[in-house]
Amino acid sequence: MLKVGLISQAYSSDMKAHTSKKISQLKADLIVLQELHQSAYFCQVENVNNFDLANDFDKDCEYWSKIAKENNVVLVTSLFEKRACGLYHNSAVVFEKDGSIAGKYRKMHIPDDPHFYEKFYFTPGDLGFNPIKTSVGSLGVLVCWDQWFCEAARIMALKGADILIYPTAIGWLYENKLSDNEEIKKAQLNAWLSVQRAHAISNGLPVVGVNRVGFESVKLSGNSSILQDEKIQNNAKNDDLDNGILFWGNSFVYDAQGKELFKSNEDDEVCVCVDIDLEHSKEVRTWWPFLRDRRIEHYSDLLKLYCD
Repeated sequence: MLKVGLISQAYSSDMKAHTSKKISQLKADLIVLQELHQSAYFCQVENVNNFDLANDFDKDCEYWSKIAKENNVVLVTSLFEKRACGLYHNSAVVFEKDGSIAGKYRKMHIPDDPHFYEKFYFTPGDLGFNPIKTSVGSLGVLVCWDQWFCEAARIMALKGADILIYPTAIGWLYENKLSDNEEIKKAQLNAWLSVQRAHAISNGLPVVGVNRVGFESVKLSGNSSILQDEKIQNNAKNDDLDNGILFWGNSFVYDAQGKELFKSNEDDEVCVCVDIDLEHSKEVRTWWPFLRDRRIEHYSDLLKLYCD
């Protein structure tokens, strides 16, 4: 039985310290953090000064390496990677229990939507979809927008992943949270949960998603980006709020048959351990042999952008 820790939290002024403290509270084999967990979700604005957040990437890796070793845990982080000047990635770095880097995944699918201006910051990944081998299993680590693409999950499964993992930052735009009716909001959230549950079922693998929670509003002031005061961040009903994102939480764990093992709510931070039976995948794949019955000789059209 694999003990998996999920840590999801609202923005605070010292995210690294708060996250480290929560890691020390969990007695887990594997801990997964939310997307870009060291800072506010800065992609709400396009500002070249925000690239400075990646300047300490090497030091950040050293920091989380130390945390993983101190807590004897396999740790899935989500960091802003500076590869070279003008070349940046949204990267998940996985640390082994001894602090060594087990592997890295660079986010492949990059969104570009209001308040999610990630194409401004991140170059699409070039490492492909390759599970990261660790002492607790082979981890199919993907990031946020990747979660909507069945191809990414399938390739991870075909390459031997034992579990699919998605550090995530997704929510409602503040103005839409106010204007959309409850039915629309519920449909958006259910679609997000359903597509990832489907990855579990179609691949016979457990799936873990850790999403940000709370309200964040990043605005431009001159040449800099400013995250509004934390008291305002935590009160999405404040009349003075600029537009922002109300992250919808709902971090989850599904087993290999799509059974819900854990799901948080929209409002509360998460620091929890969930037991996952990796051996269950063998049983499920015997009952539902989807991989056996794939007709790969007829799938060539999947290599086309669109079948005109």
